[in-house]
Amino acid sequence: MTVKVISAKGRQWRPYRFPPRSTQVAASWAGDPAAVQRAVADGFQEGIEKGYEQGLLQGQEAGLREGFEKGRAEGAHQGFDEGRAQGRAAFDEASRPLAHISDQVHRFLGDFELKRRQELLELVKKVSQQVIRCELTLNPTQLLTLVDEALASMPSTQGDIHILLNPEECARIKDIAPERAAAWRLIPDEKLALGECRVVTDQAEADIGCQQRLDSCVDTLAQHLHLSEV
Repeated sequence: MTVKVISAKGRQWRPYRFPPRSTQVAASWAGDPAAVQRAVADGFQEGIEKGYEQGLLQGQEAGLREGFEKGRAEGAHQGFDEGRAQGRAAFDEASRPLAHISDQVHRFLGDFELKRRQELLELVKKVSQQVIRCELTLNPTQLLTLVDEALASMPSTQGDIHILLNPEECARIKDIAPERAAAWRLIPDEKLALGECRVVTDQAEADIGCQQRLDSCVDTLAQHLHLSEV
């Protein structure tokens, strides 16, 4: 075999020659076609098995990764729900005494407000009674003004009209305004308290006393204070 030497810039190069193929193996296969077929089949089977094993290994790894991620996500979700439920239960248990205290506070405040309104209503009633008593003491003839108003609202009558008063007020009216007292038939009645007055005719009888008027005003005020249902 002749080797051609190549020179370049003072260097010499020699082309590389690949070694010849093995003639022994080719000759052995050429003499036995069945062996060639078996070798091909064995190689094909070996390739299938290696591919199957490699694919199985890769599938297992991918399945493990997917299963791990899925299990971690489901576990986190389940753990979150269970933790929230446990936390809620612990909070309810811890807040139960507070809820009881809160109910007691609301009940106390409600009772306090109710008592405050009742005391306010009672105060208004007492002050009103004092004002009425003082006013009637200074000017008892105001009862006769109430008589005029009552008669104006009652059916007209031609009969006798009797004005029943507390004896003390009846005497003071006669002393202070005898001319007005003479215009009415004033009758002292020990059953009537100061400020009370009744008008009696042949057809009707009316209570025009200050107490019943005050009671009516107090009842109206109690409704505004939401005490009428108590």
